[in-house]
Amino acid sequence: MSLKIRLARGGSKKRPYYHIVVADARSPRDGRFLEKLGAWNPMLAKDDAKRIELNAERIKHWIDNGAQPTDRVLRFLAEAGVAQREARSNPEKAKPGKKAQERAAEKAQKVADAAAAATEAAAE
Repeated sequence: MSLKIRLARGGSKKRPYYHIVVADARSPRDGRFLEKLGAWNPMLAKDDAKRIELNAERIKHWIDNGAQPTDRVLRFLAEAGVAQREARSNPEKAKPGKKAQERAAEKAQKVADAAAAATEAAAE
């Protein structure tokens, strides 16, 4: 049985609240879970102490027994010093899309054409 430490959504519409749970990887997001390990309230300020609540002892127990935290939960665990998360780098993500690059090239071409026309008019 593959176990995941992941988020289960609660709260009402547009007021999210998440429980950090350990569950079978095949069970649905808000479905059956084995144990509740903490909570995350994204509506609170980032510096609020109650924004992320973790039961570090139980999380370590489940990780030792083979549970894999999801990426978002691993971020929380790294902040709390419970687990290590390797730094990621995706420089391609910051680049503009194909259409935006085409528009930028067109704009640069128009500016270059206008500058060339201006120098040509000044030469006459």
